[in-house]
Amino acid sequence: MRNSSVAQAILQTLNREQSHLTAQAVYEQIRGQLPAVNPSTVYRALERLGEAGEISVSDLGTGAAVYEAVAEGVHHHLVCQKCQRVFTLEPEQVARFFRTVEKREHFKVLTNHLVLFGVCEACQQ
Repeated sequence: MRNSSVAQAILQTLNREQSHLTAQAVYEQIRGQLPAVNPSTVYRALERLGEAGEISVSDLGTGAAVYEAVAEGVHHHLVCQKCQRVFTLEPEQVARFFRTVEKREHFKVLTNHLVLFGVCEACQQ
């Protein structure tokens, strides 16, 4: 099985789902379309896609890394530690913060996916 076909299947799956998926969930999704694929091939392909900047890899506090297509561009999340709900921040909100850090600290921020953990308004009640 060619790695490019596995990578294509992964990208199609992540673009179709438009959500955060674990490596296991990605594997289960593409196994029907590529029956000969094994989990280690999927893990390696996810790693390569992440290094190439085609997908983002995040820790949303679930105990496993999650993957997401970056077709939507740079974006950032808030994660509620009580209900596990994930909120998306507007890129410009975080860009202002990054610019401040870069100017003040003389540091070039390279991250394209910031995740902040806290408690949402509903769970604070």
